[in-house]
Amino acid sequence: MSKRGGLGRGLAALIPTSAPVDEQPVQPDVEGGPAAQGVEADASPPAPPVHLLPPAAQAAATVAAQAEAAVGVPGAQLREVAVVDVVPNPRQPRQVFDDEALEELTHSVREFGLLQPIVVRERTEGGYELIMGERRLRAARSADLKYVPAIIRDTTDDALLRDALLENIHRVQLNPLEEAAAYQQLLEEFGATHEELAFRIGRSRSQVTNTIRLLKLPVKVQTRVAAGVISAGHARALLGLPDAEKQEVLAARIVAEGMSVRATEEAVALAVAEEPTAKRRPRRFTAPGVEDLAGRLSDAFETKVKIQIGRAKGRIVVEFGSVDDLQRIIGQMAPDVTGRRPEE
Repeated sequence: MSKRGGLGRGLAALIPTSAPVDEQPVQPDVEGGPAAQGVEADASPPAPPVHLLPPAAQAAATVAAQAEAAVGVPGAQLREVAVVDVVPNPRQPRQVFDDEALEELTHSVREFGLLQPIVVRERTEGGYELIMGERRLRAARSADLKYVPAIIRDTTDDALLRDALLENIHRVQLNPLEEAAAYQQLLEEFGATHEELAFRIGRSRSQVTNTIRLLKLPVKVQTRVAAGVISAGHARALLGLPDAEKQEVLAARIVAEGMSVRATEEAVALAVAEEPTAKRRPRRFTAPGVEDLAGRLSDAFETKVKIQIGRAKGRIVVEFGSVDDLQRIIGQMAPDVTGRRPEE
């Protein structure tokens, strides 16, 4: 069997590292004729050779390109700032950093410099507050860098938290509990509704609501989720159990048996079905088409809606996640009564 050629030669085989040897053009026999002069005038100059940049030059080129990009952003400028002048973002949503990955980044920064600028804003008391680039700043400190390139941006407090949150979400660096806590912080500090928050961070309202619900889990289960021992899908399934003790027991079983999310959902459904008869409500009569109607109402109000029909009467149950969410639903049902805000 013939051996296949590999790509081991790397970029050096594709991009010359030195200037090519110029070949002398063949001189025409006609001396000094107009035709000969025209040929020489029309000849295009040889293409300049392509050189591989050393690591330091690559870093400088990267920072220069990002500086050009920052020029077009209103209120943004790029300059070198002292590492000691940058304070961490107090609203940083990410709390857990992988030590091994941070060590690798530190080695890269020590070897090649910081290739991507951090993003900061100026503080009124002097210095800078970090907006984005927590890992890069930590690596620069560990590598004993005195100065780092930084994009200085004018931004408000809510934009500060939003930008830090978006950077971590887009890089898949937040665990589900950190993401839920960041959502809750945005809701509480800046008075945003679930719908407004979803629009601003590019998520669906139901995704925001379901993520925040993870904060209702008991602390032991939250710890497992934050550590990545069980997934957000497992955690959402556990919320279907009626009390914290059963949630903790099933969470331990998920870890011990390596249960899938689907298996967890089935275990939750089985546990609910096995509740004592005295504690379970009698099964209600369901008229044809009621479930479909409940589904359409859920879609219209963007929340869970139940329709319950008894022997003599029935009721509609509409779930909401917060007072703001309730205001939104009432606004859809009866816009005329949304002027008064229910007391919290």
